[in-house]
Amino acid sequence: MSEIPSGARAAHPQFGAISADARAIMLFEANRRSNLVAYLLWFFLGLFGAHNFYLRRTGVAITQLILSSIMVGMVVTIPWVIVEVFLIPGWVRHQNNLLAEQLGA
Repeated sequence: MSEIPSGARAAHPQFGAISADARAIMLFEANRRSNLVAYLLWFFLGLFGAHNFYLRRTGVAITQLILSSIMVGMVVTIPWVIVEVFLIPGWVRHQNNLLAEQLGA
């Protein structure tokens, strides 16, 4: 293996380091929300608000969880969850845009 000359390291202080843009892109990719995951959570655990917890909509998720634990609340929760299937892509896009803004600032 060849070693990097000490003069090369001094001339390029970021040699071996990643740029701020590359770091932001890596953080975005690691933390972005996925439509597939949101839909899987909706399909299997939607009545309990799992997809809303995933999309950081904690208040809505807790409300769905409480309503689902009460049998009378299921009358409200079932149509609510069915309507949410059409809203998930917008919520995922919104969360990813917020993340991009935070990383870009």
